[in-house]
Amino acid sequence: MRGVVLITGVMAAGKSTVAQALAERLPRAAHVRGDVFRRMIVSGREDYEPGAGGEGEAQLRLRYRLSAATADAYAEAGFTAVVQDVVLGRNLTAYVQLVRTRPLHVVVLAPSPEAVEARETGRAKTGYGAWTVEELDGVLRAKTPRIGLWVDSSGLTVGETVAKILAGTERARVV
Repeated sequence: MRGVVLITGVMAAGKSTVAQALAERLPRAAHVRGDVFRRMIVSGREDYEPGAGGEGEAQLRLRYRLSAATADAYAEAGFTAVVQDVVLGRNLTAYVQLVRTRPLHVVVLAPSPEAVEARETGRAKTGYGAWTVEELDGVLRAKTPRIGLWVDSSGLTVGETVAKILAGTERARVV
């Protein structure tokens, strides 16, 4: 895989772990963590809440612009940029338009809601608050465009998930 790879999915889908493992398998890669851009806002941060719009949505869009620009910069320097973030619904189409680098690959991790619940329970950080697993999974499955490579990673190890991604490189390529 070359260029930019966006790994998306709901919270606790395994995006961070899979993106890191994928980047480690590639000969020259950078892992761009979308949430880092949210955490850089020290004061005045407003987290995105479903349907709220306003400042929280503006900051989400800023985060997407910053991660896309960072991915482009790494790719321009000869790295495969593996971006990991929650980019769902119509935001996925918008994100694809933000990235200038070609090729651009999109990988959607889509484990079952039951698998996500189990992962969320077993991790130190909590991703769900304003959302429930079922609500976010509904956005994923009903409102997210079916582009790129969709992987049901419910019963897969990290290594198996990365192997599926590498085997599906051409299906993951969106531009």
